[in-house]
Amino acid sequence: MQNTIEIKHLSREEKLRVMEAIREDLTHEEESLESPDWHKQALLEKEDRVGTGQEQIVDWQEAKNELRKRFE
Repeated sequence: MQNTIEIKHLSREEKLRVMEAIREDLTHEEESLESPDWHKQALLEKEDRVGTGQEQIVDWQEAKNELRKRFE
């Protein structure tokens, strides 16, 4: 790969910008990507667990806040 970046030499801000650029680029290709069978199965299992009350859906912001509290 000609444009290899030495990630370890980037600042945290630069790394985050690169990650965001990659994510943005990948989202334009989403239509052509197929989810693997194991992923569909995992989603169906999750749906079943939520439906039976074995698991609960948590708001993403709430989940991030909880994780931050745990690792502070």
